[in-house]
Amino acid sequence: MKLIIATIKPFKLEEVREALTEAGVRGMMVTEIKGFGSQSGHTEIYRGAEYAVNFVPKIKLEIAVPATMADQIVETISTTAKTGKIGDGKIFVLDVEQALRVRTGETNEEAL
Repeated sequence: MKLIIATIKPFKLEEVREALTEAGVRGMMVTEIKGFGSQSGHTEIYRGAEYAVNFVPKIKLEIAVPATMADQIVETISTTAKTGKIGDGKIFVLDVEQALRVRTGETNEEAL
């Protein structure tokens, strides 16, 4: 099993969710986050005062999938979330040692 953690631009969430559903993803966790990378931050003017925005809003997706699906899911996210501009996001793939569905007691891939 693999855990895919992806950060994407907020306006891409629905498009990515639809593409992942079509690819066979049955569930995911979504978190609103703030961060910075190459994009750093920028300055904005609010009520006449200029201030620095050091953290940029992003969406974090966490998706557990069977190892055989991981490459397909990474490809789906990367093509759907891509705008070609700085700040499109990152994708990380981690090994999952164990999974358990609390309600039924199913484990590992059956729990996904």
